[in-house]
Amino acid sequence: MKKILSVLALVAAVCTFSVAQEVTPVTLAPKQTSGAKIKFESETVDYGTIEQGADPYRLFKFKNTGTEPLVIKNAKGSCGCTVPTYPKEPILPGATSEIKVRYDTNRVGPFTKTVTLTTNINEEEIRLTIKGDVKAKPEQPAGVPQKEGSLFNNNN
Repeated sequence: MKKILSVLALVAAVCTFSVAQEVTPVTLAPKQTSGAKIKFESETVDYGTIEQGADPYRLFKFKNTGTEPLVIKNAKGSCGCTVPTYPKEPILPGATSEIKVRYDTNRVGPFTKTVTLTTNINEEEIRLTIKGDVKAKPEQPAGVPQKEGSLFNNNN
């Protein structure tokens, strides 16, 4: 009789421990289905190799793919040579807009700079990158007349 009770106690203990070891499913937080969302055509713009003093402006085009208006609170360049201009009004769902970036192309040499965006999407900042290489303008050889005021320029 003691053996039967011992076996039953052992079976009950094994059943109890095996039930305690079952994995209970974890409910994940639902994916965000509403709110503003931003989708850029490209998060990096390459100026390529350009001449000193060339066109300083480039565009980052984007679309609000969310369900609520997108608000860009701030856009800041990584240094004074990179100046972004961004839309101050909310961008409605499905609408497109652009961020215009000006880089000082009088600075000779390779560059990689960032523009940091603060939006109403979440607490994380969005980083956009510009890069390129500015080559110095070729020097004018001595003795070559300048375009303005030269002997061959009759604008009288």
